[in-house]
Order: sequence, then structure tokens, then C-alpha cells
Amino acid sequence: MQKGIRLNDGHVTYLGLLAKKDGTRRGCLSKKSSDNTKWHTKWFALLQNMLFYFENESSSRPSGLYLLEGCICDRAPSPKPSLSAKECLEKQYYFTVSFTHENQKALELRTEDVKDCDEWVAAISHASYRNLATEHEGLMQKYLHLLQIVETEKTVAKQLRQQIEDGEIEIERLKSEIAGLLKDNEKIHASPAAAPTDDDSEIKKIKKVQSFLRGWICRRKWKTIIQDYIRSPHAESMRKRNQVVFSMVDSEAEYVQQLHILVNNFLRPLRMAASSKKPPITHDDVSSIFLNSETIMFLHQIFYQGLKARIASWPTLVLADLFDILLPMLNIYQEFVRNHQYSLQILAHCKQNRDFDKLLKQYEAKPDCEERTLETFLTYPMFQIPRYILTLHELLAHTPHEHIERNSLDYAKSKLEELSRIMHDEVSETENIRKNLAIERMIVEGCEILLDTSQTFVRQGSLIQVPMSEKGKITRGRLGSLSLKKEGERQCFLFSKHLIICTRGSGGKLHLTKNGVVSLIDCTLLEDTEGTDDEYKSGQDMEHLDFKIVVEPKDSQSFTVILVASSRQEKSAWTSDISQCIDNIRCNGLMMNAFEDNSKVTVPQMIKSDSSLYCDDVDIRFSKMMNSCKVLQIRYASVERLLERLTDLRFLSIDFLNTFLHSYRVFTTADVVLDKLITIYKKPISAIPARSLELFFASSQNSKLLYGEPPSSPRASRKFSSPPPLAIAKNSSPNRRRKLSLNIPIITGGKALDLAALSCSSNGYASMYSSMSPFSKTTLDINKLYVSSPIASKIPDEGEDKKDKAEDARSEQNLSVREESDNDQNQSDDGDAEASPTKSPTTPKNIKCKNSSEFSLFSYNNGMVMSSCRELDSNRSALSAASAFAIATAGANEGTPTKEKYRRMSLASTGFPTDQRNGDKEFVIRRAATNRVLNVLRHWVSKHSPDFESNNELKTKVIAFLEEVMHDPELLTQERKAAANIIRTLTQEDHGDNQITLEDVTQLGKAEPFESHSALEIAEQLTLLDHLVFKVIPYEEFFGQGWMKNDKNEKTPYIMRTTKHFNDVSNLIATEILRCEDVVTRVSVIEKWVAVADICRCLHNYNAVLEITSSLNRSSVFRLKKTWLKVSKQTKALIDKLQKLVSSEGRFKNLREALKNCDPPCVPYLGMYLTDLAFIEEGTPNYTEDNLVNFSKMRMISHIIREIRQFQQTAYKIDLQPKSAQYLLDVSSILDEESMYEASLRIEPKVPN
Repeated sequence: MQKGIRLNDGHVTYLGLLAKKDGTRRGCLSKKSSDNTKWHTKWFALLQNMLFYFENESSSRPSGLYLLEGCICDRAPSPKPSLSAKECLEKQYYFTVSFTHENQKALELRTEDVKDCDEWVAAISHASYRNLATEHEGLMQKYLHLLQIVETEKTVAKQLRQQIEDGEIEIERLKSEIAGLLKDNEKIHASPAAAPTDDDSEIKKIKKVQSFLRGWICRRKWKTIIQDYIRSPHAESMRKRNQVVFSMVDSEAEYVQQLHILVNNFLRPLRMAASSKKPPITHDDVSSIFLNSETIMFLHQIFYQGLKARIASWPTLVLADLFDILLPMLNIYQEFVRNHQYSLQILAHCKQNRDFDKLLKQYEAKPDCEERTLETFLTYPMFQIPRYILTLHELLAHTPHEHIERNSLDYAKSKLEELSRIMHDEVSETENIRKNLAIERMIVEGCEILLDTSQTFVRQGSLIQVPMSEKGKITRGRLGSLSLKKEGERQCFLFSKHLIICTRGSGGKLHLTKNGVVSLIDCTLLEDTEGTDDEYKSGQDMEHLDFKIVVEPKDSQSFTVILVASSRQEKSAWTSDISQCIDNIRCNGLMMNAFEDNSKVTVPQMIKSDSSLYCDDVDIRFSKMMNSCKVLQIRYASVERLLERLTDLRFLSIDFLNTFLHSYRVFTTADVVLDKLITIYKKPISAIPARSLELFFASSQNSKLLYGEPPSSPRASRKFSSPPPLAIAKNSSPNRRRKLSLNIPIITGGKALDLAALSCSSNGYASMYSSMSPFSKTTLDINKLYVSSPIASKIPDEGEDKKDKAEDARSEQNLSVREESDNDQNQSDDGDAEASPTKSPTTPKNIKCKNSSEFSLFSYNNGMVMSSCRELDSNRSALSAASAFAIATAGANEGTPTKEKYRRMSLASTGFPTDQRNGDKEFVIRRAATNRVLNVLRHWVSKHSPDFESNNELKTKVIAFLEEVMHDPELLTQERKAAANIIRTLTQEDHGDNQITLEDVTQLGKAEPFESHSALEIAEQLTLLDHLVFKVIPYEEFFGQGWMKNDKNEKTPYIMRTTKHFNDVSNLIATEILRCEDVVTRVSVIEKWVAVADICRCLHNYNAVLEITSSLNRSSVFRLKKTWLKVSKQTKALIDKLQKLVSSEGRFKNLREALKNCDPPCVPYLGMYLTDLAFIEEGTPNYTEDNLVNFSKMRMISHIIREIRQFQQTAYKIDLQPKSAQYLLDVSSILDEESMYEASLRIEPKVPN
């Protein structure tokens, strides 16, 4: 039973007597009983916000107490009386006191006098302490305002007193002067001489002229004073400050409208839907998605009304108190921010419900939404606080230091910056979810795999898909033809687990192709395809820009996808990312399966045991999001920890690698990164944390089971829950020697293995295993598991014929992800054999290998045999950390196609001492370290070639290091090939893109006038020039806001050249319009440029669209009213359409939508991305207070750079027209801004008022 609330009874009684004596309102009222049947007359007394009632007026102790804080008091209608009581009830007047709590019953009262009733209602309504506090605060504000007025008036009065005193002194002086003049005048009158009349008239004229001159001088001096102030820095600062405030009002109105749409179009309708009989969404999910959204809307409505009130009192703009209102409400924003990631995850989960997805699309189709999605509206509050910070920066820049508001604005800015850092982290962490949802919405058929929030977006772009049957017929010339480009062009999206292949529809929407959802776990990537001579010649015709993906799904027929890139650089970037994603999946899948136990723990043991991967430390902080390797993303870290993550041999996340390679220049140098890679190659043990090394070299159970003796190392004494691997007797041997490879051993589907015929060792484990058939759904042919050492002699098997060898050769071709042909391996298998030792193992007949070349395992120089165990029942299967680590780190670029899930593998050594087995493990680590170094270098060289083109010392150092690696006698063939490929990429030039440069265009012939070029020619050449300027911007210029610094021309020369080109073209268009003397010619020029802009829109050159529309909106062109009256309605409608497309409203929402729905080549407006980068740079620093790198910020910038580079890499297939291009680049005839306005005034002079 719930206990009652205890009160200070004596004090309540005292307050009741005080209310009875000095209460605001006292008198008898009728109170309705709790059972709503009877009315009881009580004596009530109101004291402040407490309503006491007594049994009668003479009672000394109150019977009850009502706390009126937060209640609502209103008149209530009289209930319908019966006929008998009608006359009595007409004299009763009712009112109720309602409490805001849901379960609190309202207090019903009545009086017999209407005046008495109204007075009680008024007294109770004003009894709230909150109202009194609000009125008190308002009065205090007025009091402070009046104090300021009084101080001002005192200052003015003091000045007036001083002026009066000065005036009195001047009056005394003038009096004395007048007295002297009167005396002189008396003397003059006393003299007999009289002045002639002619002199008097001349003196009057002189005095009149003097009066005019004095007035003119005063007016001129006053005008000079005013003009000096207008031109003064203070006045200019105040004008800019007012302009900032006006723009803030406009942006706040837009933001309030966005919140209104979020609440009215989504939140409230979904609440109603959740209350239906078959709700598509629960109330809890609605609350999770829209947490605090309605409160934030109310808050900003109040803030916006306050802004409008300040504008009404212009030019006196006081804003600090408005931000004082906003600051206490930041905890509401913090709750919204912290919930943002969870909100998008819940939304993605709910979208898997078809009813909810259909309902949501109906809401998003409303005209108010303007084709914006729900996640877009949920993200708007995340950008509002950074916008306030930018506004406050601008306000403080134009606010004098002695200004009364400066301290308040500084305080508001500091508080908002604290919240902004949290917001930037949340936006960065949820960007992946928003990107996936946006792509899923673009696909007409939908794509449920993108609703998996663990998917990480990697890259997108346009590739040409070639059908397998036509590959031998495709030539490079035909690849460039419009027919094949139109038929075969695909929009490809690479995620951490899947590759999505789509076609672009006419409306910009995407359609999945047949087999368009490719699971990367079932894929094998062939970068340099092999086949017949015709196919090889075709590859030469295609300049080896094609690559092949062999897909072998477990539940359907295998198929092959052939894709062709536009350049070698683009092919290299695609293949590097695809191979890295495949490696991540395979390594993670193997390790997770290897460490699965009865408790269903799926985290790899070596990662799980390493607390440095998920626990914050002094030199690293983690976010809540996982990366593509299922490890927490880094939020802040020191440079050493970032380099440690880059070279961690257990995993390599593709999103971390891309972000690191984009941003490493901010916090370190290329030499430091390269030195770290060289160190890892030379000292691979340093790349593994101590705890993981401890697990890796722990082999107590394997040693105990296989050798029957305890381990010698204390570190090896740790026990694992894994059963022993399948033991193979010493006298067993594979039937043929296999070459050492870094391929991940994958067990493909096959027939069940009967182990009954195996000859077992003395420990009896093989016989135990043979009694358990089948062990799992997928079984393993033991013939595929043997490898031998290079020193083992080749013992020919009588049962092996040429047919088997041919099958081996064919199956060898589809082993793994590779870069070049492996045909030389088959040839060298027989030629590398050496003399065998005296005791050469032999192969039992019953386990002779018929197809041993399906995949390769590790072979070691010490003659050790490596075998793989079959998957056991989940109760008994878990592998040692050493074997899982070996599998996971075995091959970053070399995988094997499989039709089944990856099976748990074991690397067990039989019959060798512990130190020798540890030496083999060290060999595995060396191979993994070499592979990691080559993998990182491959990504670095293929995706960031300008780093080496601009730094010959770095290039030379890398080549020297790779040559040193190639001379390593222990290097594997695939590793040697990988190093050679990297050297070839560094030393050869990419001839896939032979487009002319902007410098070549400027050296062409003389330009021809505007009239001699057609609109199509100008549009094409303008698009070509815009893309030439845009594509050469190096991505390192996007870091650090260098384009806003004083030395911007030195820090960001290419961005500044792009800006100059934009302004030059805009000035050229305005000059061309103003150069025409007659109206008809001007109208034709305007219409021609509008036609150019429309063609540029069709060519996806949105930069040119903005160049042209901005020139038409210049004041010197826009003011030509007579000219615009002659422009046709169709042209004006087209101008409005183009302006709406490139409008900056809503952070360029229309332009972003257009970019999302178009395929490259494309020229976006660079200023849109620079604005995004400025938001990120202003909101968060590069380093934290602990001097840790803000890697979350680097990730956000990297995602923007990724989108920019997507448009930079795809070139236009437009032929250069020298005359038209030279006309667009000729700046000799362009007028400056002042000359343009003068020309505009000559064409249409100002009309006097």
C-alpha cells in the first residue's frame, strides 16, 4: 500500500490561520464531494498559491489544503437541473480548478453570486507563483531598462547644465561687448558727421551675402560630419551587424517552418497511426524517433517571436537576452542529439515493415515536404546550433568591445560550442545510416539489405557492365559509343557487405538490375581477367580497364559480372575497395565462427580480450558506432594510436583506411606514415598488442592433446575451450607438393567424408572423430587439406593421370582475389622440387588427393604438415586463437570463392618442438605484416597518386622500399607480384585520360565575338572548362578552411582559381548584356544565355547554371526594367526554374537532390561543399584539449571529399572548340563592377523621385 505524503502539520495549521486572517480571498463556497453526488458548504481562504478550507468560519484548524501552482481555473456551465430543482439551481454559479496531472480530479466549486464567482476565479488564476515570478522578472527588466534611461538622462542633463553654464558665460561676454558697442555708438551719434545712404545699401548687401555664406558653410560642415560617420568603420560595422541579424531572422523563420513540417506532417499523424487497430508503429517507437521534437519546435517559435519583436524596435537591436532564454533549454537539445543515432536506427528498423514504409512515403509525398525525407527533417536540428555559432561569430566580429551585449554574446557562443562538438560527433556517426536510407529510397524496387544499419557505405560511381557472352566482341571504340554507354552504364554502390548494381531511370530513380545485389562474401575479384586469345585481345582493346567479379551464391547458380572503368585510376580505386571489403568479411567471418561458443559470443577472442579496442584511455576515445570490422569507431585519438590502428594485423576497416589516407596530412606527414609501415615490415611482432600475442602463442591444449606433454612457456599455459584438431599420423603425406600461398583456406561444399578408413595415430583421436559422421552440414574432403614443404621430394602417384592435372590447372585459375595471371604457378610447381629427406612421409592409398589444387594452405620451410579440421557441433567447436589469427591475417588480397559459409579452420603442427611451432607462428605474422604493408601502400598509391607526383623524395623512398621487399628470399609469389604492381603504378603514367588542360586552352588562338557562337557550343565548352577547373582541385585544400585565410592564394590556389573562374564567367555574361545599346539586342543576348544555362542543366553542369543566374541577378542587369519587360514569359519561367534549382535555400536542398539523381560526369557548385566544410571546421577543432586528433571530424570531411572526388574522376566526352573556349576565357574585355553600373545607368538612367 502506497504511503501518504507527510507534511509539517503545525506549519500548515499556522498558514491556514494566517490565510483565514489575511488571505487574498475568503468566503463560503460549496464543494462537490469525491463521489460526485453531494455538495458541502465550506469556508475557504486563499493565501498566495494555497487554498485552505474550514468546516465553518469559526473553525481554528483547516480541514484541507489545495496547492494551486500550475492549475487552471475556469467558469463551468451549470448542470441541467430537474424540474423540481430548476428554480434553486438558477441561483448557483459554478467554477472548476483543474490540475495538470493526468490522474488528479478537478476541484468543483459553486457560489450563489455571479460577482463572487468571478472574483474567486480571478483570484485563483493569479495565485500562481510562476506568474508572479514572470511578472517580477518583467518588472525587473523594465526597472533595469529605466535605470539605463535614467543614467542616460543624467548624462544628458549634465551635458545640458554644462552647456547652460557655457551659455551664461557667453551671454556675460556678449553683454559686455554690447555695452562697449553702445558707448561707441553714443560717441558716433554725438559727432556731427552723418553716413551717406549709398554706404548703408552696400553694407546691407554685404551682410546678406555673409548670411548666405554662413548658412552654406554650416550645412556643408554638417553634411561632411554625417558622411564621415557613414563612411566610418563603426557605421560599416553596425550595418553589417544589422544585416547579420536580418539574415538570422530569415533563417530562423525557415527553421521554424521545417520543425512545423516535422511535427505536423510526421509526428502527429504517426501518433494517430500508432493508436489505430492495426498500428504500423508503436507509441514507443514514435517517441524514440521524435524525442523532444515538439518541445524544440515550441522553443524556437518563442525565439522567433522574440526576434521579430527586436526587429520591430530597429535600429535598437538587443539580442543577448534572447540567447539567455535559449541557453537554459540546451539540455533539451542534448537529449535530442544523444538520441539521434538511436532515432535513425529505429526508423531503419521500422521501415522494414511494409505498412509503415508505405505510410511514410505518403507523408513524404505531401507538397510541404518538397520531396525531402523524414531523416532529412530529423537532421535539421543538428545543424541549427552550428548555424547559431556562425551567426554569433559574425555578430561579435561587428560588435565593439565596449558594447553592452558583447559579454553576453561571448558567453552564449561558448555554451553553444560545447553542444556543437557533441552534435558534430553524432552527425558524423549517423551519416552512414542516413546515406544508406537515402540510397534505399532512390531504388524503386527497394533494397532491404540497406536497412541493415551495420552496412557501411564505401563508394559509388558509374561503371559499364559488359555481358559475358559479348566480352570477346567488345572493343575500346565501341565502349566509347553512345549506344553501349547507354545500354551498359550502371550506377554502382559499394558497401562493406554488398555491391549494388542499378540502372538510372528517366526521372533520376534507380532500378536494380538482374543479380544487382551482390553479396561480397560469395565473390571472387579478378582484376586482370584471363581467358582465350580473343578475350586477351579484347582486354587490350579495352586498355585493361575491365575487372571481373565471380559470384558463387550458396543457394543459386553462380554468375560473373564484368565491369569496365573509365580510367586506370578509377579501376584501381574500385578494385582496391572491393578486395578490402571482401577481406574484411572473410577475416571477420572466420574469426567470429572460430570463437563461437555455447554462450553465443561472436566477438573474436583476441579482439574481445584487448580492452584497448573498446575502452577509452588517455590517448583514445571511442564512439558508439561500429566500423565495417565490427570494432568501435575512433572518435579522438593520438597520432600514435591512429598509426597503430592502421597497422593492426587483426583487422583493417575500409572506412578507417579511406579516412586516414584522406586526412593524415592534418596531423602527421607522409614520411611518418611510410616509416611506420617500414617498421611494421621489419619488426612485425610490434604490430600486435601484447595481449593478442599472448593468446596467439598460447598452445597448451594443442600441445597437450597432440604431444602428451605440458608446454614449456608460462604464456602457453592458458587453456582454450576448443577441441583438438584432426590429428594426422606422421607417416601420412600429401600426394603432391603445393606452393606456398597467402590464400585464406576455405572449405567448399563437397561429399561427406568417411573417416573410417583413416589410419589413426596412437592417441586415438582420429578414431573418435571417425565415429561421428557427419560432423556438420558441410563436410570436408580430407584430400584437400595437405601441404608439404619445399624440401619434400616429389613422389609421383600412380593413380594420378593427365586428366587430374588438367582439372587442377583449371581449378587453380579461380582461387582467389588476384591482380595478374597465376599460370606460372602451375608451371613452377614441378620445377621447384628439391631432394627429399631420408624419412619421407608417404600417402595412404585410401586418402589419396584427387583434387588437391582447389585451394592452397600454408607450407613452411621446416617440412611441417598443416591440416584442417571439420566443423563440429556448436557445443564442442571452437578453435585456438592462434589458428584463427593465422586464418584471419593470412590473405588480404587472396581469397577463395565458396558456396558455403566459411568453416572454422585449424592450423596444427604434429610432432615438432614448441620453439619450432612458435617459429612457424612468427612466420605467419611476418606474412600478415608484409601483406598489410603492401595492402596499405596499394590503396595509398592507387587512390592518392598526387602525393607521390608532388613529392619525388617520397616516391623514391617507396620504390626503394618495395625493391628491398622484392629481394626478400622468403617473399611469396603473390606478395612479389603485389609489390611489382605498386612499383609499376608509381612509375608509369596513366594514359587513360588524355584530356587537354586549362593551360593548353589559354594558349590557343584569338577569341571570336559572342554572336559567332551557338548556344550549344558555348554550353558544351563552358561545361568542359568548368570541369577542367573543378577536377584538378587537390583534396588536401579542403582541410583547414584555407580559402578563408589571409594567405588563401598560397594555401588553396586551385580553390581560388575555381572561384576566380566562376566570377570571370559571371562578369563576362553581365558585360555581354550591358555592351548592347538597343533593347532588342539585349533581350536576345539574355535569352541566349538562358538557353545556355538550360543546356548546362541537361549536361549536369550546375556550376554554370549558377554562374549564369547570378549574373542575371546583378544589380546592374536586374535594374534594367525596360529590357526585362521585353523578355518572353517562357524565358522568365525558365529563369525561375533554374534559380529554384540552384537556390541556397535549405542548404541547397534542390541542388543536392539533383546531384543525388544524376550520374557523373557532373560539375557541382563548389561553394555548397565549402559551406558544409565551414560548418564542420567552425563547430569543432582539429585537436581536443588533451591534444588528441578529432578523427570524427576527419571522417565527416572525408565523406564530403569522397562525394567531390566522385564528380572529379569522371570526365566529359566533349571535343574542345578552341574559338568558343578562348572566348569564355578572355578576360581582357570584361568590365569591373563600377563600370558595369555606369553602363547600366547610361542605358536606363535613374528616374527622379
